[in-house]
Amino acid sequence: MNRIRFLFVVALIAVASLLSACKYGRFVWYNFADLNDYKIFPTRELKASDDPFVFYHADVETKPTGTTYKDKELSFENFLKETKSVAFLIIRNDSILYERYLDKYEEASIVPSFSMAKSVTSMLVGCAIQDGLIGSVQDPVSRYLPEMAKSGFDKVKIAHVLQMTSGIKFNEGYYNPFGEVASFYYGTDLRKDTQKLKLEAEPGKDFVYASGNTQLLGLILERVLNGKTITEYLDEKIWKPIGMEYDASWSIDRKDDGIEKTFCCLNARARDFAKLGRLYLHKGNWEGQQLVPAEWVEESTKVDSTEGSYKRYQYQWWLPTENGDFAAQGILGQYIYVNPDKNLVMVRLGHKVNANWFRQFVRLAKEY
Repeated sequence: MNRIRFLFVVALIAVASLLSACKYGRFVWYNFADLNDYKIFPTRELKASDDPFVFYHADVETKPTGTTYKDKELSFENFLKETKSVAFLIIRNDSILYERYLDKYEEASIVPSFSMAKSVTSMLVGCAIQDGLIGSVQDPVSRYLPEMAKSGFDKVKIAHVLQMTSGIKFNEGYYNPFGEVASFYYGTDLRKDTQKLKLEAEPGKDFVYASGNTQLLGLILERVLNGKTITEYLDEKIWKPIGMEYDASWSIDRKDDGIEKTFCCLNARARDFAKLGRLYLHKGNWEGQQLVPAEWVEESTKVDSTEGSYKRYQYQWWLPTENGDFAAQGILGQYIYVNPDKNLVMVRLGHKVNANWFRQFVRLAKEY
């Protein structure tokens, strides 16, 4: 009996090892997305600045008022607990008015961005256009990825990809191990998977949120960078210049010669995520240095419904209202919310998404 039990255990270990080596095994083993996911993928490192920018702390903390949640009146701190939040910051005029960490998380805790990275990828596309590496958002994808022309991407403009109106066939079902999003998240050959994308609708007609669009942008960026990695480009153009306080990383698909998961997986701290919001709050200008073209920031955060665009989404940024506010958003309720009228940046990180958050940000912006 002991020998049978031993062989059974060995078999289980072998199966687990086999499963963990492929995307389906990873899906079964790790499913669903989790705040510890930054530990399971290889990464490229981003180093903290030697001269970090540090937000002031307000002399007096300004606590948000309570809110209604699930038919209960809650203090804001209890609302954070109920919604499985791990970090929340409110920053106005470069001063931290409110900062909370929960569930054993603290200021130095790493949290994966998930789809907030899409907004960062958009920043880099704007920089690449400014640098002359990409001609225009009106260029077809096939200009930079000629192998995709035969799949119809000669008719897909970079603008379509930015707006999620490309018409690509992409299953964004996070619970489906055979869908494209599982291949992109858990797979080890993103270049091949991206090049295999097909169209199922005419470009420029309808908004359909699909992470494959942002990975297409990543593949374009990699091609035009001529040997420099996307992480190195981010470090050069944005990360170091805005004075990040902590080391960070970007997850890649495989250890050797991998490519960044540009649709997700930038791993950083709450205060450093807030600096990305501050950069766009000031239209791409950081302490007098124009890092991202101002016209790109404006184009990325305006309401637009032309060519099938959704008026609440522009160039990989969400637009909660039509009043000029905008946000980066991740699947588990990761947010960088920016309200230029109030000179306000808010960051929420957590274990679980909640439909209340955009409403809460708008409410808090009025309150502050």
